[in-house]
Amino acid sequence: MSESVLLDTTDGVLTITWNEPERLNALTAAMLDAAAAAIEEATDVRLVVITGTGRAFSSGAALGPGFDGTATLDSANRLVRAITSAPVPVVSAVNGLAAGVGVSIAIAADLTVARTSGYFLLAFVNIGLMPDGGATELVAASIGRARANRMAMLGERLSADDAAEIGLIHASLDDEGYAAELTRLVDRLGHGPTVALARTKAAITATTLSHLDDALEREREGQVALFATADFAEGGQAFIDKRTATFTGQ
Repeated sequence: MSESVLLDTTDGVLTITWNEPERLNALTAAMLDAAAAAIEEATDVRLVVITGTGRAFSSGAALGPGFDGTATLDSANRLVRAITSAPVPVVSAVNGLAAGVGVSIAIAADLTVARTSGYFLLAFVNIGLMPDGGATELVAASIGRARANRMAMLGERLSADDAAEIGLIHASLDDEGYAAELTRLVDRLGHGPTVALARTKAAITATTLSHLDDALEREREGQVALFATADFAEGGQAFIDKRTATFTGQ
């Protein structure tokens, strides 16, 4: 696991890095649990940064042989809860594409900065599933019902620039600007008034994500049912085969 998830704590900053670049940082339950545990057990930390290696932040859950949908879902929910309840700010540094539950994790952070070359994709509908990891609350709380439905039901890419423009993320920047802004956020938040930041985060989270736990439970119930459908079997196989799925509504 140490190779799939890199953990580093330096100067009070815990950095969690997804490290499966050849798989576009597709996430397993074990990877998600490792990240959640790192946040839950962190001591003497004033900031958490989550990012990925290679050209992706995360392509979402690791589908394919051995995929355990329920276990992955539960671990993703654990991580989202850890991010939103952490007593320190959490920054997502989206170095490339963020898809599926990768979107949920990226925007669960308090501030999300992305490379302009990246994009956000709620790809669930393309494989016969529904958004999870709290996306039904996190996305709608950020950009409203209409845009959330557009992302969730049409499964279209949202560029990093558009994501910043409509308020899904903090900023979209070119490579140089991305690195500079990430450094600025780490310095500002990592050396800021930790107790005040914790109180601020808790207050804003309580106001804007007051139904997150309900959303996570609702998504879990729906997603577990969808895992058993013919449409997901077809969608998952089509994803592996790199072809367009043919859904029958069953």
